[in-house]
Amino acid sequence: MKKHVLLFALLTGGATGMMAQDGLQPVFRSIDAEVLANSKAYETLKGSTISIGHRLTGSENGKKAEQLVYDLLKGYGYDNVKFQPFKVESWARGHVHLDLLSATGEKVEELRSVALAHSPVKVNETAEIVDMGNGLEEDYLANPEKAKGKIVLASLWLMSSTKPGTQNLHRSEKTALAIRYGAKGIMLFNGVKDGVLLTGTASVTGKLNPIPAVCITHEDGLRLREMLTKNSYKAHLSMDNFSGPIKARNVIASIPGTKYPNEKIIVCGHLDSWDLATGATDNGLGSFAIVDMARTFKKLNLQTDRTIEFVLFMGEEQGLLGSRAYVADAIKKKTLDQVKYVFNFDMSANAIGFTAGGRKEAEDFFKTTGEAIRAIDTSFQNKSSAGGAGLHSDHQPFMLQGIPTATSVTNIPSEVFRCYHADCDGIDLINREWMVDQVRFSTMFLYAIGNAASLPAKRMDDANTKQFLIDNKLKEALQIAGDWRWKGE
Repeated sequence: MKKHVLLFALLTGGATGMMAQDGLQPVFRSIDAEVLANSKAYETLKGSTISIGHRLTGSENGKKAEQLVYDLLKGYGYDNVKFQPFKVESWARGHVHLDLLSATGEKVEELRSVALAHSPVKVNETAEIVDMGNGLEEDYLANPEKAKGKIVLASLWLMSSTKPGTQNLHRSEKTALAIRYGAKGIMLFNGVKDGVLLTGTASVTGKLNPIPAVCITHEDGLRLREMLTKNSYKAHLSMDNFSGPIKARNVIASIPGTKYPNEKIIVCGHLDSWDLATGATDNGLGSFAIVDMARTFKKLNLQTDRTIEFVLFMGEEQGLLGSRAYVADAIKKKTLDQVKYVFNFDMSANAIGFTAGGRKEAEDFFKTTGEAIRAIDTSFQNKSSAGGAGLHSDHQPFMLQGIPTATSVTNIPSEVFRCYHADCDGIDLINREWMVDQVRFSTMFLYAIGNAASLPAKRMDDANTKQFLIDNKLKEALQIAGDWRWKGE
């Protein structure tokens, strides 16, 4: 039986499903054997942490990472590998100093802090501190003048006293709200205990904010909240940073489809990282796994009906800059319709299932394909479903255009993520087997969807995209960020 007939039976279910799984098994077994024996995902990630370090967009390290991935893909046999350059406003930290002052201006203590990206280049600000709880709009609406002229203290995570069902916002959206309500600065305290500080962008636009933003520790945040119930305090915040226009480059390589070369399945993740550590989990896990998926496709000469395009984005951490540039370029060239599906792997490892980004119509496909993978190795638990749609990673610009997106279900210890954006995000956190499993199971899934008789979800029109975002409770965050395309609605 021909390959596409077998795959049709698999991906549409029915009585022939088991026979179709049997038909996929030879290819899946070859993928399994190749990756188990020869995966280089962990080794290339580890090597990059030693030879390059962090991968901050716009830095010399960032350029080295772009070139490293380009050279790896070339070495794996991709003659069509290319850079996609784009211009960004870079940001790099200098010094930051945060003093807690009494109401009359005497220094009480110095607080440990980390500047959040896109804070102003020069800051020398003193103002009264005001506790704004979770920093959500409901906290401001209770007293719209409360934050005006003040430095806001707010929790990055939702506090334990928060009413059930409350939806949190990203640090950039909390900063945007502080700006909207007239604050002079914002201090966000971490949800991770034991003195961990994190960085990340505080800008919804990828451009400089008019006010400074810093992260302080969980312990200092809670202590300061308690202190503010008894007395008034001020903060003196000084910092200097660098910002200026630079060029960055996405790295792209593809395997042309044999039947539908103009239908693309994008497999993407962000290569860039923050600069406090080497970004092994965020997103070395995902990006170097994708490079090894590409290696596996070439090594086994895997052919699919649709084009499989591997994309390593830069600038994700500064506001999805590389993926926004990709989508903007595709709209300009009128090629966005070629993008049929986007698989985004961000901090993805040890896949035990795949979620369809809120597209319920795709759930059967994901479950059935997962069963074919589980037949190869039962450690793949097939925890596959429609899942929900979210923001703040490189799938977002595609999702806002109605394109179906997906990712894997990650199964690694939660304590690994305590180092997210922090100075402890290093290779010592990573288990090699997590990356091996991510590569082998994702490669199987990509092979199946690349050969599906029909894709499980299609691009939505504008009206359905809008409703999809509303149904997934994303409207408020997109409005705050200025990414809600339906103005006045």
